[in-house]
Amino acid sequence: MDKKKTIEALQFFVTGLTEGALVHKLQGQLFKAQGFGQLGDKYINHFTEEMGWVEKFVDRILDLGGDVKFEGAKARDLIAAPVDYIKADLAIQEKGVDMLYKCMAELRDDPTTYDIMKAYLADEEEDLYWSQEQLELIEMIGLQNWLIKQL
Repeated sequence: MDKKKTIEALQFFVTGLTEGALVHKLQGQLFKAQGFGQLGDKYINHFTEEMGWVEKFVDRILDLGGDVKFEGAKARDLIAAPVDYIKADLAIQEKGVDMLYKCMAELRDDPTTYDIMKAYLADEEEDLYWSQEQLELIEMIGLQNWLIKQL
């Protein structure tokens, strides 16, 4: 097991996931302010879930004797249109899931970290499928009907 490489991978996800979680929280608040309470709650709850993963990654870095860094977040604009946001988030999720699959191969020699990342990958795939399903649902029932479901 290469502890340094494992810690670097975990820190990468701590940084990226913290940023993504904060965006989900802000997007959720924006959607609630627009009257889309269901959609807002979905993303606010997603923030809480993602921060739980950040805690697990941080704990593992500390278990391995590493130093955790707060590397800040890049500026990102919020997207007011719900469908546009789901599409943008889906693109990020697709890249993230692909990156996780590649990362998993490098973590095989660390079963503890591998198991944590495997569970995280399953959770991210579930999120990806939800976004895909929402876009398919919009196609089937129409945007206005879908928006009504988000109130």
